[in-house]
Order: sequence, then structure tokens, then C-alpha cells
Amino acid sequence: MNDEFSFNLWRYDGTPGELIPLLQSAQNHFGYIPRRAINYVSAVTGIPESEVYGVITFYSQFRLQPMGKYVVRACNGTACHVSGAEMIIETVQDELGVEVGGTTEDGLFTLNTVACIGCCSLAPVIMINEDTHGSLTPASVRKIIRRYRRNERASNKKMAAGR
Repeated sequence: MNDEFSFNLWRYDGTPGELIPLLQSAQNHFGYIPRRAINYVSAVTGIPESEVYGVITFYSQFRLQPMGKYVVRACNGTACHVSGAEMIIETVQDELGVEVGGTTEDGLFTLNTVACIGCCSLAPVIMINEDTHGSLTPASVRKIIRRYRRNERASNKKMAAGR
């Protein structure tokens, strides 16, 4: 078996209901489900690629594109919504140049919305990976994102100088 696709396919015994665990394993292995994994899972299971793709797109847990290094989760819960979440989300989209669900071309940021982050007293709120940023304005959101970009460039320069 191709080592690239060793993600628990050895456990597949033809039992119905194995598709989702196989897809979860592929996503854990690659960080998303690439086209070549869909082809391989289809070939091994005998499930048509169109059905495999249908399952992937039906469940929001699955991704067909790699996630960015920094995942921006913009809260769109009630408290955030009434506090201007729409404007915050639009600002993030503008600053990153992506729509919700998209990843920047440099692979640095992925933007998602969530129903609630649980920091209602700080509305509107975004999380970038595990860091929570609240009481946001469009200007503060731009500053936060630009700071992440600056820090990333500085980190890359340090790594390049250390080689």
C-alpha cells in the first residue's frame, strides 16, 4: 500500500458505514482531504468518487482545501451580531482578500464564522487560533491582522538568517 495513503485504510474491511471514519483519518493525515485521497478511498471502498465527494461536502467537519496557519473564527452569535459582527466579518474579508471559508493565497489565514465563541461580554469577537480578540472595531481588526502578518514576516526573516 502506498505510504502516503496509509491513513487507517488497513482497517477497512468492507463494512458499511466506514466511509466517514476513513475520511476523518485522511483529513487527520493531510490536514484536509486532497483529490488524490478521494480517488484512493473510492478505489479501495468501491464507493463512486461522486458519492465520496457528496459526503465530504455535506458534513462541515470536512475540508477540501488546506487550512491557513492562522484560522480566524469570527463570531456571528446574537451578542456579536447586534454589536456589529457583520461589519467585522466584512473588514476581515477585505483585509485578507478572502470570503468566509477561504484561505489566503499565501496559506497564512483561513476565515470561518462560528455561531458563538462564548465571550458575549466582549462582543464583537474573533479568535485567531487560540487567541481571543474582543470589543472589536474595523480599525482594531485591521491592526490585529497586520500584526500577525508582521510577526510572521519577522519570524521568516529570523529563520532565513539562521540557516
